[in-house]
Amino acid sequence: MGGFFGVASKNDCVFDLFFGVDYHSHLGTRRGGMAVYGKEKGFDRAIHNIENSPFRTKFDKDMQEMQGELGIGCISDYEPQPLIVRSHHGTYAITTVGKINNSAELVDQIFNSGHAHFLEMSGGDINPTELTAAIINQKENLIDGIRYALEVIDGSMTLLLMTPKGIYAARDRMGRTPVVIGQKEDAFCVAFENFSYLNLGYTDYKELGPGEIVVVTPEGVKTLVQPGKDMKICTFLWVYYGYPSSSYEGISVEKMRYNCGVKMAQRDHVRPDTVAGVPDSGIAHAVGYANESGIPFSRPFVKYTPTWPRSFMPTVQSKRNLIAKMKLIPIHDLIKGKSLLLIDDSIVRGTQLRETTEFLYQSGAKEVHIRPACPPILYGCKYLNFSRSSSEMDLIARRVIRRLEGDDVSDEVLQEYADPESSKYETMLEEIRKELNFTSLRYNRLDDMLEATGVEPCKLCTYCWNGKE
Repeated sequence: MGGFFGVASKNDCVFDLFFGVDYHSHLGTRRGGMAVYGKEKGFDRAIHNIENSPFRTKFDKDMQEMQGELGIGCISDYEPQPLIVRSHHGTYAITTVGKINNSAELVDQIFNSGHAHFLEMSGGDINPTELTAAIINQKENLIDGIRYALEVIDGSMTLLLMTPKGIYAARDRMGRTPVVIGQKEDAFCVAFENFSYLNLGYTDYKELGPGEIVVVTPEGVKTLVQPGKDMKICTFLWVYYGYPSSSYEGISVEKMRYNCGVKMAQRDHVRPDTVAGVPDSGIAHAVGYANESGIPFSRPFVKYTPTWPRSFMPTVQSKRNLIAKMKLIPIHDLIKGKSLLLIDDSIVRGTQLRETTEFLYQSGAKEVHIRPACPPILYGCKYLNFSRSSSEMDLIARRVIRRLEGDDVSDEVLQEYADPESSKYETMLEEIRKELNFTSLRYNRLDDMLEATGVEPCKLCTYCWNGKE
């Protein structure tokens, strides 16, 4: 996914920038970066690999040496950024969160317009942040360029662009990812996660609407392009990505997850001994379920976090699975002989949850009932880098459907499997249950999950569950 933070201050901004970016560490595991601009030294930038060390460790020295009144930084799950670009607009720094599906087409267009070259990353791909900058540079001014980039990119694109005069912030055209602005006496900040600035002394100023473009300076915030009316914010932000203290569109992550647990409990019929959540994102869902059902909440295993903060690293799937298993430490007297109901945020490939279930059985569990907090994932995300899977067949639901229907499955058939009232849906769940060795399996329903957000359903993206844009 990735996240960013920017500061425009009347004084040195590096302290706020450093900790503001660090508060986005849950959104990415591969690269971190900071770029600053100061009246005395001009632009300065640092990018580090954070796969095996946290952001704070890698950037502690840079924080001591950097100076500037303006700064942007990011946590990136893929490409190195922020980039510093010299163009006919002058020199600027840029960082992005999004996904470009039509990159080959855009690159060809830019080459045909006289652009000389792009630098390839180690995997042979073109850095999407560099491509976004090249698109912006096609226009005569930055505002038109940013607006043009939001229009022509198929997928999503949210960005921060820093010039010596201020920071341009632009939210994706359909608002799939958030941008929020905070303020304090001598500074404004721009963030992906609104909790990231609270401990730095900022208070909420405004949340950008879909496609809105603003410029942020130490003196204030000016809207350059008004927000659009239509929005499709990613529902997975609440279910999984978001930190518990985050809020999107005024709805907190923690509260939404409680609501999800309540909805699941209201439709369930099993009576296990205890309810538990897979750390970390499954815990709040489990609390909501336990409170509604009256079944005691417990923590039959804990995650060892001092040196293993997330299972999304490293990028090789087999290694992630091993690390996920290594992190979970059993509490045997809460497992042995017990019937457990376990809530996770989702089932994607199924590998980790199957291993977790086996681990619970080996620790003496009598039953393991699994309750994912979102519906079966049937489509790979077209809009955000939720997963870098090369094929939708990596999704366990799609593998099971192919086994039941054959290789050529129409979208009409997939819609039947997405319908929780259909017989095909029940058949799919039973096949997944058997493959992953669960005692029982019930997913949260899409309508219940959407109601749990408190946001109008028409404003929520549900593509990965029902293929509807």
